[in-house]
Amino acid sequence: MKKIAIINGHPNKDSFNFGVTEAYRLGASEAGAEVREIVIRDLNFNLNLQFGYQKRMELEPDLIKAWEIIQWADHLVWVHPVWWGGFPALMKGFIDRLFLPGMAYKYRENSVWWDKLLKGKTAHIITTLDQPGWYYRLFFGRPSVNQLKKSILEYCGVKPVKVTYVGIIRNSKEEQRSQWLSKVRELGKKYK
Repeated sequence: MKKIAIINGHPNKDSFNFGVTEAYRLGASEAGAEVREIVIRDLNFNLNLQFGYQKRMELEPDLIKAWEIIQWADHLVWVHPVWWGGFPALMKGFIDRLFLPGMAYKYRENSVWWDKLLKGKTAHIITTLDQPGWYYRLFFGRPSVNQLKKSILEYCGVKPVKVTYVGIIRNSKEEQRSQWLSKVRELGKKYK
């Protein structure tokens, strides 16, 4: 049985991202996967890595539980909006606090190389946009995807990482949104 963690990085519970999360969860559950969710907005934690990597901050209970879910999962599904080319500050703080040396990766002594501690996991980024996905890739270089896919997930050993763009969300009609949710539900059924 596939073990899937869906990580929702949108701070507003009334956002379309919560519908996307639910659609993926339904599809994956229908296909027989075991699904657990991490809703970052519901977690109680300090999102500021106030000492950088110089001094370790103790993880709050909600972060410990979230990390246990990430370690448990075979497949990580990240759902988030693109704001100013990136993802919300809440999601960035979550990553800063959890994807730490010794947890997600480990530097090798006297080497420029590191060990990827999340090897064996796969991921899918589902991001909502207020512009066409091709435009975001071509004209902006898809900075949020590059950061999450290459600089975080692949850096820690998560591979492959697939990407799905959903949008243009702004001014979209109910019919279009229903089509997007159906597409995401099908992705969940295929564990993609």
